[in-house]
Amino acid sequence: MNYHILTLFPEMVMDGLNTSIIGRAVNKGILSIEAINIRDFTKEKHGHVDDAPYGGGAGMVMQAAPVCAAYEALCERLGKRPRVLYMTPQGKVFNQSIARSLAEEEDLVFLCGHYEGIDERALEIIVSDYLSIGDYVLTGGELPAMVMIDCISRLIPGVLNNDVSAEIESFHDNLLEYPQYTRPEIYEGRRVPEVLLSGHHKKIEQWRREQSICRTWERRPDLLKTANLTEKEKLFLESWKSLQREEKKDLQL
Repeated sequence: MNYHILTLFPEMVMDGLNTSIIGRAVNKGILSIEAINIRDFTKEKHGHVDDAPYGGGAGMVMQAAPVCAAYEALCERLGKRPRVLYMTPQGKVFNQSIARSLAEEEDLVFLCGHYEGIDERALEIIVSDYLSIGDYVLTGGELPAMVMIDCISRLIPGVLNNDVSAEIESFHDNLLEYPQYTRPEIYEGRRVPEVLLSGHHKKIEQWRREQSICRTWERRPDLLKTANLTEKEKLFLESWKSLQREEKKDLQL
């Protein structure tokens, strides 16, 4: 996977992405990440890439020409026109399903806006996807781009030491991940569940699956609408929910 980030702050994204798992994957040649400084493509005498908005209003708007020129130079270098993702709170909210789709691409371009945004004409010309990481406003698109790159990269074969972990953690089958434990067996009077110490892999797998289902119901019940549950698991969930209601009644008495 090759990531190309169009930004006004290349040091910000490169410093953040060249560490930990992503950094190791870059060093192994599994991932390629470059930050393209949009300022390098302005023809303004003093290097400006922004100007006041037509019609008035607060703040400045990034000009269309440097943004488009940066992308066109990249396309010429690659010999193709890769998919361009624009980071904006107006976009579709990024999720694991979108990440899986994007992980199939060979090249991805992340366009990071700043100030009050980017001249709409540049977006019309080069952007293919409008994406958001949530319903709030950030200073620029660099942090959302880094979040998405981290998520997408985990789905690229070879990035994780254990590729299986990319599929069994949170949001696998639209369920949250089960609780995790490590040594010691007892901490502050709290014991590790006995099943995890049993060495019985089938029972451990069943316990983890059931815990994922219960945790999803408790914390993100909306995910269960599209979760991939067997009929047996649906019955388990209903039984567990019934027990929870009974326990809540007993506490209220």
